[in-house]
This record gives sequence, C-alpha cells and structure tokens, in this order.
Amino acid sequence: MPIVFLIIVGAAAGFIATRIMRIETDVPTTIAIGIAGAVVGGLVLRALLAVMGMMAGLVGAILGALALIYLWQKISNK
Repeated sequence: MPIVFLIIVGAAAGFIATRIMRIETDVPTTIAIGIAGAVVGGLVLRALLAVMGMMAGLVGAILGALALIYLWQKISNK
C-alpha cells in the first residue's frame, strides 16, 4: 500500500511542480519527478527537523541555565 500511495502522491506532486515550473512532460516523467521530489523533500525536511530539534534543545538548555543562575543569585544574596 505505501508504494501505491507514493505513486499517487508523486503523481500529484509532479503534476503541480511541472505546472508551477511551466514544463511539459509525459505522465511517467511527471510521476518520476514527483517521487524523486518526495524523497528529496523528505530528506531535507528530516534534516531541518533534526537541526531544529537540536536548536530547541539548546534553547531549552540555555533557558534552564538562566533560571538556575537567577535562583542561585536570589538565594546567595540573602
């Protein structure tokens, strides 16, 4: 079933992409463009999510460290 779904989504994505880029291709080429685009897009999206996940972890770590420094300063000043 995933292969059939990939072909359907690839055909739709290829059709939309070829219309946006204003190129004329036959149906097999359109499907191939869509499937290849789905693979490339999926890899890029996974990479971006991984980087954003790491960045979110970094931001969380910085905020946590700031909170601890703030609490340490409040406790040590008393």
